[in-house]
Amino acid sequence: MSFLLPKLSSKKEVDQVIKSTAEKVLVLRFGRDEDPVCLQLDDILSKTSSDLGKMAAIYLVDVDQTPVYTQYFDISYIPSTVFFFNGQHMKVDYGSPDHTKFVGSFKTKQDFIDLIEVIYRGAMRGKLIVQSPIDPKNIPKYDLLYQDI
Repeated sequence: MSFLLPKLSSKKEVDQVIKSTAEKVLVLRFGRDEDPVCLQLDDILSKTSSDLGKMAAIYLVDVDQTPVYTQYFDISYIPSTVFFFNGQHMKVDYGSPDHTKFVGSFKTKQDFIDLIEVIYRGAMRGKLIVQSPIDPKNIPKYDLLYQDI
């Protein structure tokens, strides 16, 4: 399914998309195409991309081809999803210590759609951090460990 979503394979491409995506939530899925959990997430992202077309732009980023961003966002688990709005990194309080990214796959398409709507509405009001609308039991739990992926 991941072939339906555009891929970014260099720091330059990621930089360009962050700078050029305006008035939409930019969704960057960091992972690997062959990883089973990434494929599960990619399926949800691709199935919702047309519904969210006016609100979000979704891209897949290969962690092995963008080590600068993998390190910058401290991506030690894949998939990890990072959100931007008008070039600004959007943080989300998932009830976990890490507000910079969503780790793992969303349980349902609706969870992802709800999150994008909350980020979009918050960003339009100038907020840089929003409260996650996702039921806490649907948010994967990870210990913050520093390790190589």
